[in-house]
Amino acid sequence: MAQLLLAIIYLSFISLGLPDALLGAAWPSMYGVFDVPLSYAGIISAIIAAGTVLSSLQSDRLTRRLGTGPVTAISVAVTALALFGFSISHSFWLLCLWAVPYGLGAGSVDASLNNYVALHYASRHMSWLHCMWGVGASVGPYILSAALLRSWGWNAGYLAIALLQGGLTALLLLSLPCWKRQAAAGESHTAGALSLKQITAIPGVKEVMSAFFCYCALEQTAGLWAGSYLVLVKNFSAERAAAFSALLFLGITAGRALSGFATFHFNDVQMVRLGEGILLLGCGLLVLPLGTACALIGLGLIGLGCAPVYPSLIHATPRHFGANRSQAVIGVQMASAYVGTCFMPPLFGVLSRVLSPALLPLYLFLLLLGVAVSHERLVRKSLWSSQ
Repeated sequence: MAQLLLAIIYLSFISLGLPDALLGAAWPSMYGVFDVPLSYAGIISAIIAAGTVLSSLQSDRLTRRLGTGPVTAISVAVTALALFGFSISHSFWLLCLWAVPYGLGAGSVDASLNNYVALHYASRHMSWLHCMWGVGASVGPYILSAALLRSWGWNAGYLAIALLQGGLTALLLLSLPCWKRQAAAGESHTAGALSLKQITAIPGVKEVMSAFFCYCALEQTAGLWAGSYLVLVKNFSAERAAAFSALLFLGITAGRALSGFATFHFNDVQMVRLGEGILLLGCGLLVLPLGTACALIGLGLIGLGCAPVYPSLIHATPRHFGANRSQAVIGVQMASAYVGTCFMPPLFGVLSRVLSPALLPLYLFLLLLGVAVSHERLVRKSLWSSQ
């Protein structure tokens, strides 16, 4: 039964990824239709991220009241509804309206599933589950690109993803008895939750919050603006850019599949440093004036470098801070991550309009520098270095 439920959780992580790359891939085809500036993608992204922050902060309360299975099913259903709303929208402000449930549906399920897997399954599944997220994030732009190439429009791409999400919702509803049996095997919750002030007073917490903020800002900025960068700086067509923007998520997917095996030989700190090195190489190739192939390789390497960072940081939390405090710390880590996705991609949208979209590699490098500095300070302060 546990293995069947694990398979459903893997499908759920694919579902989490499906919508995440759609906006960045579709926006070069969308903004002209709505007669808004290119930078307005940042507004929609910020609304989605704000909804995700809000729902993630409520995830513990919802999961305790309803259980992980129902929270997952409800969240996926809300996301499917929001995607359908995008597919029928004919004004920018309707997109903003549907972006609210879009974000609300994502936060609770992300936090709830990560916690559930940490409680019930081996640690290697963390990398592989996030690899499944990458599968979804890679497939989404290809579905959209297929719709554009067949002249069906970006609306058809959103509708197709909404239908897939609706199918997963039905599967999750059928699987609810499995979740109840697994929960009956015993989920323990420690009493005496720490306040935010107490959590941030723990040595290393501010550093890990900064690392999550910068990393998720980097990943989401790259995902949102890669398509526009290819169109406006590298002179790709909108259709080709929609397809090639998936290279970022293909890199993340392949990297996380390999990371699951690499964790047998390298610890979490080493995995994060490896990812940072590959990210640096990818940013360098993206900016070099060596043709489109070099830019595409750089984009793929950025995805490959992103792959081990997020799951390794999450997995290292008990080692850094102690098992008795890891749940509280993970909560603020995820909140910091979503705040980064809320503010930093829109900020680049403003910079691209005022200055140039060609600044994307430099912007990503500065965020990478923030990840690296924060992580090294975390390692020096945490329990890891004292064990």
